[in-house]
Amino acid sequence: MLTLEELKKLVLKGSVDTVVVSIPDMQGRLMGKRFHAKHFMDSAWKETHCCNYLLATDLDMTPVEGFHSASWSAGYGDYSMIPDLTTLRIVPWFEKTAAVICDLVNHQDHKPITFSPRFILKRQLERLSDAGFSAKFATELEFFLFKETYEEARSAKYETITPASEYNQDYNIFQTSKEEIFLRTIRNGLFDAGIEVESTKGEANAGQLEINIAYDDALKTADNHVFIKNAIKEMAFLNGKSVTFLAKWHGAAAGSSCHIHQSLVSGDQTPSFVDARARYGMSEVMEHYLAGLIECSDDLMLFMAPNINSYKRFVKNTFAPTTSHWSIDNRTAGFRLVDPNSSSIRIENRIGGADLNPYLAMAAQIAAGLYGIENKIELPEVCDG
Repeated sequence: MLTLEELKKLVLKGSVDTVVVSIPDMQGRLMGKRFHAKHFMDSAWKETHCCNYLLATDLDMTPVEGFHSASWSAGYGDYSMIPDLTTLRIVPWFEKTAAVICDLVNHQDHKPITFSPRFILKRQLERLSDAGFSAKFATELEFFLFKETYEEARSAKYETITPASEYNQDYNIFQTSKEEIFLRTIRNGLFDAGIEVESTKGEANAGQLEINIAYDDALKTADNHVFIKNAIKEMAFLNGKSVTFLAKWHGAAAGSSCHIHQSLVSGDQTPSFVDARARYGMSEVMEHYLAGLIECSDDLMLFMAPNINSYKRFVKNTFAPTTSHWSIDNRTAGFRLVDPNSSSIRIENRIGGADLNPYLAMAAQIAAGLYGIENKIELPEVCDG
């Protein structure tokens, strides 16, 4: 990670000449522009602008009718992008490049764009803080790697593309050794960009992979998540390959999930989910939080499975959960209790797909968990099998 002063020194030395300035859109993609580093240091580090249609498009970037915030009738004006300098980092896989993620504010009065994904998560974190907690999250991100380039895959209409492996490579060291040149590039590139990568591994289908990063504060995890997805796409392109984060790229293949681990801590960073005297080591706060997730699971689906394709993933006996039950160390449950009777006890929500927007998904879960805590929702009985 970089401070602004460190970036200034790199720019003066000629070590950085480009700064990627971006915002997360509603689909969880990075949208923005590349600045010459001198102009970024002169003024854009304070503020730049983008079209307000960026939060009102579909997956193909087509403007969608019906929004008050951005429309043809209103003329599609500007938002102001305010760089969050805590996200400033080097991008090692591009020459002399840095990057930063921005918040969105109104171009006229600089009030926050309250429906922007990053602000939505911040608002729920404020509610959580008012209740005396902060949130820790981690995302397990799955994707498929293909031997073809993006252009070759498109020319083939995505019908004859070739997964990087020929068989299920879940935890298979030899199979992922064949892909290690690319996987090592991902791990080291992200690590050098300031992201604490824990591991990569083969997943439960031909060509499927997973990357795991360290458990951290919710906003930092969401920022890292969108940066990682974009980075893996870029590194695939630079290596003559392609990847997809579709929840279900092929009917005969496994789905790609985004399991989300979460817990709360108090103001002094004491784990709020831990009570060594209680059942499974779960505190009352944890029971109510988990009960809120289960109680609100229908509503959470808007954020865990946001696209039509998302629902093709929910097939029995494919490790994608088809119920909202909770269970102990059980990979078939919608909500899995991980590390019971320990200081690292946490909830793993296994419902989400790799296509989710992490800001919206985390915000929705925090809201559901707070609903459970505030209303003292009773936790249903644990399920087995």
